[in-house]
Formats: sequence, structure tokens, C-alpha cells
Amino acid sequence: MRIIALGTLKGFLDRHPAYADAREPLMAWYRLARRADWASPAEIKREIASASILQDGRVVFNIAGNKYRLVVWINYPYRVVYIRFVGTHRAYDAIDAQTI
Repeated sequence: MRIIALGTLKGFLDRHPAYADAREPLMAWYRLARRADWASPAEIKREIASASILQDGRVVFNIAGNKYRLVVWINYPYRVVYIRFVGTHRAYDAIDAQTI
């Protein structure tokens, strides 16, 4: 998969020292997603059972034991993952993952 907006991940990690524990789990997700060839939401669920599939190509991944959330939009035909949000569980609760 091609990942768009890696800078969003880096920006989040650099924003506050308290987020340092998210660095390795986020980079592990990034490496897994780069190697993946997800053609459908079902393929994501087979590989990452904890992923939450939303409507219109949105997927929510739990990072670092669900301490952080990563929201992406996936264009399956083109194999492109757009990072839409990364943040704490509390920050995730304050957004609408379907529209961000």
C-alpha cells in the first residue's frame, strides 16, 4: 500500500514527549501497511482483527494497546492509504471519524 501523509504521524510523535510510547507501535503499523496489499475491508480484518471498519473506506486502528487511535481512508482500487487522524483515545472520542 502507498501511505499518504506520513508527516501526520511524525507531527503527532514530535508534538509532545508523552507520545513517545506511540513511536514504535505507529512505525510497526506503518511497516505492516506498506507491505500490505489490501483490496477490501475483509482483508484488513483478516490481518488486523482489532481494526474497526467504518463506511466509505474509513478504518480505525488501535495503536499501543488502544491508548492511541489511527483513522485512515483507503482507496482500495489504487491501494492508497490516507492518514486522516492520529491521537489519543480521548482526542478520538472528540472527533467524528466518519468525516475527519
